[in-house]
Amino acid sequence: MKEYPKIFIVILNYNGKKVIKNCLTSIFKADYPDFEVVLVDNNSSDDSLEFAKKNFSKAHFIKNNENLGYAAGNNIGIRFALERMAKYVLLINNDTEVEKDFLIKLVEKTEKDEKIGIAGPVIFNGHNRQVWFSRGKINWLTMKTEHEKNFFAADCYNTEFVTGCAMLIRASVFKKIGLLDEDFFLYWEDVDFSWRARRAGFKNVIVASNWIYHFEKSESNLKQKTYWLVISGLIFFQKNTPFLCRPWIKFYVTLRELKNNFDLKFRKNEIVEAVAKAYADYKKHPLM
Repeated sequence: MKEYPKIFIVILNYNGKKVIKNCLTSIFKADYPDFEVVLVDNNSSDDSLEFAKKNFSKAHFIKNNENLGYAAGNNIGIRFALERMAKYVLLINNDTEVEKDFLIKLVEKTEKDEKIGIAGPVIFNGHNRQVWFSRGKINWLTMKTEHEKNFFAADCYNTEFVTGCAMLIRASVFKKIGLLDEDFFLYWEDVDFSWRARRAGFKNVIVASNWIYHFEKSESNLKQKTYWLVISGLIFFQKNTPFLCRPWIKFYVTLRELKNNFDLKFRKNEIVEAVAKAYADYKKHPLM
């Protein structure tokens, strides 16, 4: 490229002391000439923020007074970047590690097509090196998202959504559709943002030659993960379901809740209880 557009890399951190060192080390090795790192901390209690400040002083640091969740926490970093004239904002998880040329590859493809609003890499499971995400689909009939895990021949191809694990976003997307929706505390905000970008006329793409590695640890608290997946999924489909699909979604949600009621009576466990709590809290949501 003749010119290198300004990129701000926003990393949301919450008790990430076990992963933040490897993440920031890999990012600061990137061979892209014009980027800045913003670490937004959601009131961590494990000294990970203090560790990052001591060892990666080139980064910008923002500390929140409470855990604001994924969308609201990242929005603080996004605003910081846009105020400083970023052309692109890269949202990336603190439990990732990247290749040296990952920014160059993402930006080169995105700069060639002004319609590309969001670009992401192929993401591998860092523990076993198997593909974790190569393309995203929304299944409107089963109210789920699908992480495809196949390799595709094309070097750059469309996807219905880019996972928030790593998404490069053109600044003009924020100007047109706004920031991440803070109705989502955790999960589904990336799908919602990608879907809104598509509806506004932008492309979501995967750059297949660009690989990063995700060392996910969310399975360690499956009850909490289940709660947020369920309630955030309900919010997403309430907001975004196409008109003709809405009667089916209403019926399908009723069936799912009936199944959960059955499970509460006959197969009760902490996961079933988490699902029940998600339905109860969803009914109190302003969208309802």
